[in-house]
Amino acid sequence: MRTIEFDRVVAAAEELCGRAACDLPPDVLERIGECARQERTEHGREFFRQYLENAEIAARERLPLCQDTGFAVWFVEYGDHLSLDRGDIYAALNEGTRRGYKRFFLRKSILKDPLFERTNTFDNTPAVIHLKLVPGEQLKITLAPKGGGSENMSALKMLRPADGREGVVKFIIDTVKNAGGNPCPPTVVGVGLGGTMEYCAFLAKRALLRPLGVRNTDPRYAAFEEELLGMLNATGVGPQGLGGSVSCLDVHVEAHPCHLASLPVAVNLNCHAARHAEAVL
Repeated sequence: MRTIEFDRVVAAAEELCGRAACDLPPDVLERIGECARQERTEHGREFFRQYLENAEIAARERLPLCQDTGFAVWFVEYGDHLSLDRGDIYAALNEGTRRGYKRFFLRKSILKDPLFERTNTFDNTPAVIHLKLVPGEQLKITLAPKGGGSENMSALKMLRPADGREGVVKFIIDTVKNAGGNPCPPTVVGVGLGGTMEYCAFLAKRALLRPLGVRNTDPRYAAFEEELLGMLNATGVGPQGLGGSVSCLDVHVEAHPCHLASLPVAVNLNCHAARHAEAVL
């Protein structure tokens, strides 16, 4: 059994807050560069030029890529032969979030209560923490800050099994078209299929963590991702929703077994600044 210091986890989480806010991941930078060459409209190419310039300034000056520095969403892989020297992983990640958002001057966006007490907590906590127990002694923490613009355009629907593939495709395309420019496209589209209502939504969000250009390991879903990407780019939503040939940077689909009476589908959108950062301790 390996023991890791609580303070080490806090420090790593704090650092990831700055990295995720200021450093666009290499796969996203590369994909934006590719799409800049593919975009056919002049105004669309100008948007891509500004995306790349913004990323360069943010990394150099240690400034947030976007003023909405998001809800802190953590994905944790916790080794089953690992323990903290004190406290728990939830307390460590919340403390790291609290310190990171203060240290890097990131906007505090979290309210104490969604309905009756919409007052700011002023430290961007509590975070959302997804915990998975895995074999081994390592701890992997991934931060995926989620801004309100893209999150608000996400959707879930409990389709009937009879709706089939056609119904799934229609729901995905309609969700992206109806979102328009609100999620700051071109978007990364995460799709969850199957499971239950809540797990389907989780799959859609987790799908956004996969590096751009990396396909589902199931060849059927890999082909489905390519097909959806073509369909979504053909919608003409374009950069910032102002029309163009590139509406999506990529589409990732994650599937899970489901009940024979159900066909859940969820779509979670990321803006073109698909922020995430990870550390292995």
